[in-house]
Amino acid sequence: MKRLLSGFSGLAALASASAFALPVDKGISMLPAGSALAEEVHFFHNGILMPIITVISLFVLALLIWVIVRYNAKANPEPRKFSHNTLVEIIWTGVPILILLVIALPSFELLFKEDVVPDGKQVVARGDGQTVDFVFANDFPESRMVKRADHLQVVLDNGVERTVLKNRRDFRVDGWGEPNLVVSLNEPAASGTSVILRGGRSTQNVSGCPMAKRYLDGCEKEVILAPTMTLKVNGYQWGWTYSYPDFGDFEFSSNMLPEDQTTPELYRFEVDNRVVVPVGETIRVTTTARDVIHSWALPNFAVKIDAVPGRINETWFRAEREDVYYGQCSEICGVKHSFMPIAVEVVSRPEFEAWVDSQRALAGLDPMFETDNVKLAQGPAAGAAAE
Repeated sequence: MKRLLSGFSGLAALASASAFALPVDKGISMLPAGSALAEEVHFFHNGILMPIITVISLFVLALLIWVIVRYNAKANPEPRKFSHNTLVEIIWTGVPILILLVIALPSFELLFKEDVVPDGKQVVARGDGQTVDFVFANDFPESRMVKRADHLQVVLDNGVERTVLKNRRDFRVDGWGEPNLVVSLNEPAASGTSVILRGGRSTQNVSGCPMAKRYLDGCEKEVILAPTMTLKVNGYQWGWTYSYPDFGDFEFSSNMLPEDQTTPELYRFEVDNRVVVPVGETIRVTTTARDVIHSWALPNFAVKIDAVPGRINETWFRAEREDVYYGQCSEICGVKHSFMPIAVEVVSRPEFEAWVDSQRALAGLDPMFETDNVKLAQGPAAGAAAE
């Protein structure tokens, strides 16, 4: 009952904000992206697939009209006797291959980003007004080592703003691909300024990069850090069970709210217990199921992963803004398949830690953060900071 009441609290206040993450009547476009990775998925669809599909459709339509007009029985009473044209056959074989290559190359990169959980790490040093050399331990497996400029970010944080430094313009790096990288700033960081070194092979475009820059590959890249937590998802007919192994492995069930306990807009989306995660941090998601195959899907984050009995699947996401995001089971799992909504509430790190302590209290566990300072989290994406 306590969990149910906590799930209801703040529902009215959040309903209007949640419109960002809800489908709209007669809408045909994708839901607004809630993560940088979802923006890349949207760009792939809107900037690559749709133009290609549109051009092909118009070309085929024009070709059909031309054939109908030029080669109907009235206009062409005596058909020609040839059956092959080598040039035409080469063209209609070669052009589709080229089109598929144009589609395949960016799609492979995107699939890799979605499939591989980031493993980037962050080192924070303190500037003293004199030191210019900082060491980054490149202790990744050989296949994942930092070997080039877009695998490393250097950020200065003075407590008020973050400044992203440019390689060669603001600093240089010695030892690419070696066990230790030496980052040398052109000018020493001011005393008290945090020097943040982020390294890893998992990179993506900075959130909010315009489509024109994406076409030209002119978007600034940012390193995605390793997950700060794991969310375990277990599907069943017809609901979800969630647990947080990094915070005491407490567990709760999440089921659809009855129609008379929510609004018409949120009916079949709102649940009695939402998933709660911190904003700006990488979240690992593992899925399985008790009975039949389900699918945990959050369109705003471009997440859709099957929950299969006897098997653990893995994905990840990183929310860029606080809100409540909704999804539904996307695998036909039985007569109440449409009654398995997903609700994820993205909050600030302090709010998340307070929520964790409340859930631990319900599970009979001691507080984890109550008397502690806010834990060092990943914070806002470095790439989003103004230079």
